[in-house]
Amino acid sequence: VQLKETGGGLVQPGGSLKLACVASGSISIQFMRWYRQAPGKEREFVAAIAWSGGSATVVDSVKGRFTASRDKASATAYLEMNNLQPDDTAVYYCNTYPADDWGQGTQVTVSS
Repeated sequence: VQLKETGGGLVQPGGSLKLACVASGSISIQFMRWYRQAPGKEREFVAAIAWSGGSATVVDSVKGRFTASRDKASATAYLEMNNLQPDDTAVYYCNTYPADDWGQGTQVTVSS
């Protein structure tokens, strides 16, 4: 599966962004996961969504602000991010389970 993330950018604190991850190729996905990696830090798990049923979970640090969703018809996963804070600055990646495919990442910068 090939993955391509879009939707990153520069946003002020309190702002919003919606990331998209388009999957192509031989698609066999059980879960789509979102990770992020801030400068000088390890990559961390952010959210996951079950591809079939659509149930989603997010890490506690973004709960109430980030929402994961997907559109099976277009093979696209989304990560909607609200009330962004400087600590959310990172490169965001989507990742498939069980194949463990990765996208190239999209930069999110939260700064005034």
